[in-house]
Amino acid sequence: MMDIKTIDMSCSDKTMKGRKAPPSHYTFKINSFSWLPKASVKKCTSEEFEAGGYKWSLSIYPDGNEKEGGKDHVSIDLVLVDTSSLPLDWEINAVVNFSAYNFIHDEYYVTQETDVRRFHVLKTEWGVAKFIDRSTFYDSSNGYLMDDTCVFGVEVFIVKSTNRGDCLSMFQGPVRCSYTWKFSNFSKSTLDKYESATFVGGNYKWKLRLYPNGMGEGKGNSVSLFLVLDVSTLPANTKLVVEYILRAKNQNSDDSHHLQSKGCRKFSDSGWGSRQLVALAKLQDPNSGFLVDDTCVFETEFTILGEIKARTD
Repeated sequence: MMDIKTIDMSCSDKTMKGRKAPPSHYTFKINSFSWLPKASVKKCTSEEFEAGGYKWSLSIYPDGNEKEGGKDHVSIDLVLVDTSSLPLDWEINAVVNFSAYNFIHDEYYVTQETDVRRFHVLKTEWGVAKFIDRSTFYDSSNGYLMDDTCVFGVEVFIVKSTNRGDCLSMFQGPVRCSYTWKFSNFSKSTLDKYESATFVGGNYKWKLRLYPNGMGEGKGNSVSLFLVLDVSTLPANTKLVVEYILRAKNQNSDDSHHLQSKGCRKFSDSGWGSRQLVALAKLQDPNSGFLVDDTCVFETEFTILGEIKARTD
């Protein structure tokens, strides 16, 4: 039900369109309006009301809000009055329309706003400094002030976004990690995949995952190797941004003859790597240096650059 608050004395122009229906959220009726400036009341504030799940009040400046350029006008503001239950970095977006009742036409003249107003910790008040020209408003023949009584109103339409958001935080000191895995008895491997021992990189646990006979497009023709994060060591709703190198070492030569794969990925519950790190034919070539005494050597070097967390606000 629409609230109607009535008070006695106690406390340009926007594009406006007339309509018979009252404001859907709140109206504020003021008697003896002309006595407000006489009593040096620069701002008259309504009782609290609720709209869109939040608590608000309406502020009327009889002689204008001069700080906002409202001199010689009646100014009107919507104020968010209770933020105690909101998160630290709260934000409310709303379309706000103000109105003034015209007694002669029996209509509410309403601003036709379409812009979304952003309320936040540093901006809890939005309004119209030049709502109605003061001379127009105080002239009873115009219908806004009749028998020294006027009625203001407001409608607050909360804009709720359904899109999700993330926050990327880059680490000031990137964490660099490395690990070497000697995989023995390669020719005797019968499982689809094998995992290295767990190792620590940064504040997280990792493994290398090997597919001796490949996977995906590498199935039957290549060795596949992946860097895998233990998600139990990762905070909820978080991904790590990691730049990595996966390498099959040539044990008979220098670094220039190693085979490697590079990437930069977001790690969470899936591993990243190469499905075709080294061709099986090349690895099994006794002269290639990748398989010595039936042992392969795999390495990873990676840098944890930052983290991405889902925003909950």
